[in-house]
Amino acid sequence: MKKSILFSACILIAATSCEVLNQASQMVNVNNGSSQNSAPKLSNEEVISGLKEALNVGIKNSVSLTSVTDGFLKNSEIRLPFPTDAQKVKDKALELKLDGQVEKFETTLNRAAEEATKEALPIFKDAILNMSVQDGFAILNGGDGAATKFLKDQTTSKLITAFSPKVKEATSKVKLTEYWNPIITKYNNAMTFTGGQKLNPDLDAYITQKAIEGLFLMVEKEENKIRKDPAARVTDILVKVFGSLIK
Repeated sequence: MKKSILFSACILIAATSCEVLNQASQMVNVNNGSSQNSAPKLSNEEVISGLKEALNVGIKNSVSLTSVTDGFLKNSEIRLPFPTDAQKVKDKALELKLDGQVEKFETTLNRAAEEATKEALPIFKDAILNMSVQDGFAILNGGDGAATKFLKDQTTSKLITAFSPKVKEATSKVKLTEYWNPIITKYNNAMTFTGGQKLNPDLDAYITQKAIEGLFLMVEKEENKIRKDPAARVTDILVKVFGSLIK
């Protein structure tokens, strides 16, 4: 009888212990699951919506910064310098005491870039509207500059087409050739006597290229700000999407 009671007690204790272990195991699994999935899960629609919002914020800020007076000229990061291919021209012009004309020339380069970037916003918006789900996840997980690269791939040729006539109009309006022609003419005249190579850079193409490069630099800065700085996530969807990235 005593053995029977003792045996029953052992079974009861064992069963109770197993139940406690099972409960503990379940609690551990739940806790592990919650820690591993701490970032909120996002639907495809939320990812695309968040990235479109981020790009819209970025392009609006970038265009508003670059398309105003001194947007290029007074920004050392994107200011258009004297054309690199014509550096010898600048050096010769300064040697010939044409400092004022060189300064005016560089100013007009930047004014043309500032005018041209006004054309960028609708082109960027069109690319953003056509973003696919695959594009969205590649951008979200692509790290710094991924959204800007997407825009570059989608819009560069269209920006060149849109910027070129705007640059030509701007350079004509400010009579850029009045500053360029005396410099290039004097330089080429000097090359006639020295036997050096004469230069005639395509200024409109140079301005267009540099304006696009400067604009994308500013877009990338805005994108990376949203990725890294919670304060730059100015809407709920930006907070949700970019807050989901594991640091």
